[in-house]
Amino acid sequence: MLYWIGKVILWPVLAAVFRPWVRGIENIPASGPAILASNHLSVSDSFFLPVVCPRRVSFLAKSEYFTGRGIKGRAKAMFFRGVGQVPVDRSGGAAAESAISALAGVLARGELVGIYPEGTRSPDGRLYRGRTGVARLALRTGAPVVPVAMIGTDVVQPIGTSLPRIHRVGVVVGEPLDFSRYAGMENDRFVLRSVTDEIVYELMRLSGQEYADMYATTMKERLGSAPVKARIAAATRGAVGGEEGVAAARAAAQASGDDLAPGPQDAEVPPPGAEEDAGAPTRSAEQGPGTLAS
Repeated sequence: MLYWIGKVILWPVLAAVFRPWVRGIENIPASGPAILASNHLSVSDSFFLPVVCPRRVSFLAKSEYFTGRGIKGRAKAMFFRGVGQVPVDRSGGAAAESAISALAGVLARGELVGIYPEGTRSPDGRLYRGRTGVARLALRTGAPVVPVAMIGTDVVQPIGTSLPRIHRVGVVVGEPLDFSRYAGMENDRFVLRSVTDEIVYELMRLSGQEYADMYATTMKERLGSAPVKARIAAATRGAVGGEEGVAAARAAAQASGDDLAPGPQDAEVPPPGAEEDAGAPTRSAEQGPGTLAS
């Protein structure tokens, strides 16, 4: 109930302020389970995607959000449950299996789940290599994967900012991807990488983003040095409307990426499937139109 109340309140506000445009919304199944796999540019992705979707969408959330004490802790837990978040313990070696099981339970009820294959927000607006958890979930449950490209949310709320900026946001929904040909092969790491790359390829095609053949967490570690963070933050804060700053930040990150020493470990925990398999999302003529080279 709280989910739909929040949506009714949020939609008029977001529609009036950010004027989101949506293309391909008919590609989201009207009923039955499906996985919405989206690129991840900003914290605001998790607001705009559910708001424009005609059905309820559940995302993973850290279990700590549901175990707080006192009035504030209980209120936070009630809020996250009400808006459809799924608690998962993402610490320890069983984190990946815990996350997959939690989302599989939602899909078993015939609902929608949202997942970010990159595992964390893009630090510079590029599309990064996908984690294979989304493939494992799709093969285990048989649910179709619907690629969703978020456009402009990194301008609305760049990393490091708390208040959103006024900018129009777009959502492009691609046609569902069927991976039933790989049924029963969710433990084959080469199949998982191929499926993941196919999903990321579709996100690249829909979003128009430049592809970076590394994990976003790796780039964030490289950007951990103070001088680069200071340059990116300064460029972003100094821009009119935020767009020039975001462009400057991307350029600074890309130009400095190869020379940066590793920084502190990124605080965000990647989703299930953190295998370090190599591969970029490029189609293979030998494999046919339905698969991707690994």
